[in-house]
Amino acid sequence: MTKLIEFEETEYDKVHDMPSRNHRFVQTRIASLLFNDDRFTPFVELSLDASQIDLSQFGLKTKDELIPDVCVYPSNVGFNDDDDELKMQKMPLLAIEIISPKQGISDILAKFKAYFALNIKSCWLITPAIKAVTIYSQPSRFKTFSIDTAEVDTEVNLDIIDKTMDIHLPLQKIFKR
Repeated sequence: MTKLIEFEETEYDKVHDMPSRNHRFVQTRIASLLFNDDRFTPFVELSLDASQIDLSQFGLKTKDELIPDVCVYPSNVGFNDDDDELKMQKMPLLAIEIISPKQGISDILAKFKAYFALNIKSCWLITPAIKAVTIYSQPSRFKTFSIDTAEVDTEVNLDIIDKTMDIHLPLQKIFKR
């Protein structure tokens, strides 16, 4: 006999859209590119303990947790044989959000305000639909890097540059295999 079990929808389910193939592709690519930089350890969808601030002031629907698509820590933060954490107490250096097809940009910008309030140094907004990366050094200070479809298919070398983090990455490698 098969039994149907109903699960209660969690707060995480309500605010977290199901990512698309392009979202996951970009998420994997950006994490792998940053993994190759010996200065950093990237994590995908790691829970950050944001209980030290009131997230409702940013219009966020979550109480005490933020989950960036990718976050980046110094290289000394990695696998820990002695202890595991469900929510990271220490904040990352960089938080990266990848906009999903059904996600609003205002939601991400609200998260960026919370990230900066938590002393995260840099935030990236990646928009797969237009092949763009916007790097925020403050909530209202940003620079956008983008390429058109023709440039993605050629050997044009356009780097995204995060001056705060001293990161230089080839933009076309984020969107093309």
